Amino acid sequence: MSSTIYEILRRSCDPLLPPLNRKVRSRTMQEVKRSERRLSILDVGGRKSPYTIGVPADITIIDLPRETEVQKDLHLGVSDQIANEIKRRRSNIREVIIGDMTKSDLPSTAYDTVIAVEVLEHVLEDEQFVSEVSRVLVPGGKFIMTTPNGDFVENKNPDHKRHYKKDQLVDLLTRYFDKVDVEYAIAGGFYRKIGLRSWSISRPHHTILSIFGNIVNSMQSRQVGIAARAIGTHHLIAIAEKTVGSDESPVRNLLSTI
Repeated sequence: MSSTIYEILRRSCDPLLPPLNRKVRSRTMQEVKRSERRLSILDVGGRKSPYTIGVPADITIIDLPRETEVQKDLHLGVSDQIANEIKRRRSNIREVIIGDMTKSDLPSTAYDTVIAVEVLEHVLEDEQFVSEVSRVLVPGGKFIMTTPNGDFVENKNPDHKRHYKKDQLVDLLTRYFDKVDVEYAIAGGFYRKIGLRSWSISRPHHTILSIFGNIVNSMQSRQVGIAARAIGTHHLIAIAEKTVGSDESPVRNLLSTI
């Protein structure tokens, strides 16, 4: 399947984007390269999804409908128009679903990988969300996710329900997954801040500063020991693996024996 012009242009910008995007993309590509067949990937909350653009896999996006003023102000959620635009721009999109992951009707054991980047902090029913992710994953499937680092980052976002500390996120994920690895990621500071500025043709100065900030922040975020640094890092990145031999979570299996 040939790439669209949009995909080619976006992929060419990868080295200039915020390092979190590239880190998630790298983890995703590791899963793709390990597989002998084309993977089916569920991208939760992936309206922009730069980490799955051009990935040689079948991508399904599920995101909430854009309804509230907060969603509109923060550019969250999906409308029919946005869904159609995503499908037009990208060659690897199998489906765009407007729905709630905490109560989806997605089939069980249907996806090889589930990705949720900066999503879980927006979800009130976080345990139900993780349970559903486990349900739709095949045995051996991976859940790749990121969320703000609650050990360091204060929650000032009006749409964030919580910021997880590392041990809290580990505890939540291990209720539904057999193998869980959580580490700190992305150094904070001045360069990260300016790297998050939006790019704009009408404001080239801001665009150049943003690119420079991302390049420097990428180098800062590759420092030895950053994965264990609770203070000064802005994100948690987790990979959880479902290795049980059924579509039930470890917690549910345990309860069924009591």
